[in-house]
Amino acid sequence: MHARWNVNWFIHKNGIMSLLANENFPKASVLLLRNMNYDVLSIREDNPSISDTGIMEIAEKEQRIIVTFDRDYGDLIFRYNFKPSKGVIYLRIETFWRKEPAIHVHYLLNIMKVETDRRLTVFNETSVRQRKY
Repeated sequence: MHARWNVNWFIHKNGIMSLLANENFPKASVLLLRNMNYDVLSIREDNPSISDTGIMEIAEKEQRIIVTFDRDYGDLIFRYNFKPSKGVIYLRIETFWRKEPAIHVHYLLNIMKVETDRRLTVFNETSVRQRKY
């Protein structure tokens, strides 16, 4: 039994963490997260070429944590006042194996147990930083 079942702020109504994978998030990582029982909506599969603000609207409506490689989310949150309530995880890594982003997300949510609600979480190979909004 994974610790995630006891972390209320990540729980979707059906008991599974709900994520929204931006278009730049690798398909192999989306599939791996789904295999690890995450509820992952993939922009690449469902809404290719949608705007970042459109992604935030979907995340807010469906109460999903956004996972992305796109640095623009910091500007959207702190300059333009888009504030998805479940938060954004920005993976700031340059080169990686296709499934590696899924491992990082799982690590953040289930090993480190970071709280993402109303936070921009920035992950790189050496650190994790968070900023509340």
